[in-house]
Amino acid sequence: MSNLKAKIREVPDFPKKGILFLDITTALKDKDALKEIANSLYNELKDMEIDYVAGVEARGFIFGAQLATMLDAGFVPVRKPNKLPAATIKETYDLEYGTDTIEIHADSFEKGAKVVVIDDLLATGGTAAAAVKLIKKAGGEVVAATFVIELTALNGRKKLEDQGVNVISLLKY
Repeated sequence: MSNLKAKIREVPDFPKKGILFLDITTALKDKDALKEIANSLYNELKDMEIDYVAGVEARGFIFGAQLATMLDAGFVPVRKPNKLPAATIKETYDLEYGTDTIEIHADSFEKGAKVVVIDDLLATGGTAAAAVKLIKKAGGEVVAATFVIELTALNGRKKLEDQGVNVISLLKY
């Protein structure tokens, strides 16, 4: 994993002054790094019975579809509002200044389906915790939430563990 960490570009003062942005696009364009991410996530999850991978927009889509294929599972997109064409259910969550909402199709899961949530980054945990609530509303059972990067100082892991979710992150900063 130390080699993988070297593939993540650090961009100071983005999107605003004082923020160090961890840019995964440099790892995505590197075929070996991309394979390492996929294989590492797969190895963490391969022994769990997983029916669906729920990828959080947008970068969760990149890893989620790839991981779903490897796990022989279906893929369900977790989207921003008004992006899905059929009936949806939604979950609104708090941001530092305001709220945001995510949605899935109402018929995404059968009752009791085993679901893993995936996104590129775990920071405060707001989006991931909302995705977990949304999946439970839809009848799914969240077996894990997985991330390429976790910003440990922001304590997002706690929001997920408080909901009984196993948290897996490949890189911790």
